[in-house]
Amino acid sequence: MHRILALLALAALPAAAQTVDYAKSEISFVSKQMNVPVEGRFDSFAAQIRFDPKKPSEGQAQIEVDLASVSTGSADADTEVKKKAWFNLAAFPTAKFVSTEVRSVGPGRFEAQGKLTIKGVTRDVVAPFTVKTAGASTVFEGVFPLMRLQFNVGEGAWSDTETVADEVQVRFRIVQSGKAK
Repeated sequence: MHRILALLALAALPAAAQTVDYAKSEISFVSKQMNVPVEGRFDSFAAQIRFDPKKPSEGQAQIEVDLASVSTGSADADTEVKKKAWFNLAAFPTAKFVSTEVRSVGPGRFEAQGKLTIKGVTRDVVAPFTVKTAGASTVFEGVFPLMRLQFNVGEGAWSDTETVADEVQVRFRIVQSGKAK
């Protein structure tokens, strides 16, 4: 259901956008608990990307993540992060990124600046990424730091950064069918 709603919301982007291959795409993260890396991912998201590497300033991206699809490898952790102190799924079932600017920063390297909204809090983020052609597909890959406390993720006792670090590395790999123009 969330993917359907997200796709409807993304329909406002121009039709020239390519089709995302969700089976080959991934949004994941690495946080640290007691200084030990904890990896996780989101199994459901909707993405709409329009990008021409020759005209990066005309690029557009919208990505909406179904936060209920979080998978950390631990059923207890998956249950905990859905609660009010973390993602508060009852009130905020999705996170959303909308680009405001895309620019080249070197050969095959780009940055997407935009607005990221989690738990009703919107912040500016910069997501560096690479673009590669692999056969008949275009692959966008990147990583950016997210300061979870800026989005009220991990409130109350969980705001102690000695237990769970504030910085979370967000990683994405989005594969589209067809080559970027």
